[in-house]
Amino acid sequence: MKASYIILLVVIAVAVAIIFSSTGSASEYVDFAQAEKLAQEGDNEMVHVVGSLVKDASGQYVGMSYNPGIDPNHFEFILKDTKGREQKVLYFQPKPQDFEKAEQIVIIGHAKAGVFVANKILMKCPSKYEDKEIKI
Repeated sequence: MKASYIILLVVIAVAVAIIFSSTGSASEYVDFAQAEKLAQEGDNEMVHVVGSLVKDASGQYVGMSYNPGIDPNHFEFILKDTKGREQKVLYFQPKPQDFEKAEQIVIIGHAKAGVFVANKILMKCPSKYEDKEIKI
């Protein structure tokens, strides 16, 4: 066999190994009930939960607590998933900028004893996706 064929086979094998390793660690989109069920079954993989912030009748956010003077790395809030279930979310990082303006929120983490512990928060802000047309 030529050396070029051997090198090509090694490159292909490495590429396949990288693809399999990256897909094995990919997390899935679930709701809070599914995240809780996975946690009870002992699955500690990260999951994505999509939802929105909960507001009361007066338009105030329910359950949002962040006091940077006491602990800048403790932020908690209530998130309603796509099935309508509300869950307390703990995030041990500073509160993201413009968090209240988010139209939709994706939290990445795992369920733990009645709360969801988020390792990462992704936000979809309406201002980023609106068409801004200038009329003359």
